[in-house]
Amino acid sequence: MNYLEAIGKYFIMAWEVFKKPTKWSIMRSLILKEIDELIFGSLGIIIFIAFFIGGVVTIQTALNLNNPFLPKSLIGFAARQSVILEFAPTFTSIIMAGKVGSYITSSIGTMRVTEQIDALEVMGINSLNYLVFPKIIAMFMYPFAVAIAMFIGVLGGWIAAVFGGYAPSGEFIKGLQMDFESFHVTYAFIKTLVFAYVIATVPSYHGFYMKGGALEVGKASTTSFVWTSVVIIILNYILTQLMLG
Repeated sequence: MNYLEAIGKYFIMAWEVFKKPTKWSIMRSLILKEIDELIFGSLGIIIFIAFFIGGVVTIQTALNLNNPFLPKSLIGFAARQSVILEFAPTFTSIIMAGKVGSYITSSIGTMRVTEQIDALEVMGINSLNYLVFPKIIAMFMYPFAVAIAMFIGVLGGWIAAVFGGYAPSGEFIKGLQMDFESFHVTYAFIKTLVFAYVIATVPSYHGFYMKGGALEVGKASTTSFVWTSVVIIILNYILTQLMLG
């Protein structure tokens, strides 16, 4: 019953976020601030992870394709498919759930503990719209970060293949172009938008409705990361079945 109550409160929160909007002059500065902190502040770790994930996928694929009758272009093909379909949108989102999600939960939770949210409500401000809506809009810029992750992941794979001696540059690029379907990129971006909404709202829920003091803020951050990751994995399965199944 506790889980059902939490799910119900989450959907009520998601509805309340869009009611009684804050003035645009104030909301605009909040959105720009969140874009800077949530998206641009995460580009470094996204690029770092994508580069080495692309390299690892390429090396593992090359080591398993040791049959001389298999063309080396399959290495580039496997790297492209792995990075675009799964590693860039899903693996990066799990990392963002830890980095961005924990930040969102701790920042809102601290405001709850210090009664700043109560002060907003006393002034007649829709605290959910003021705190959560800018994060949702900012996270809708997340597909641009994932697009960078795709490019860097493929680049990391190319560097690993060429400089590691696993495949010539021409063969790897040939594999990148082999049987390319543009819908796979569309599918990845649709998943990313769904994950972006989850990353913005699930941690916000745990921060907004938390009770206790500073110790509970840390516990709420951990819980939000776990549940955000679980929701992302479940939605990944559902979206993959619906769009590619």
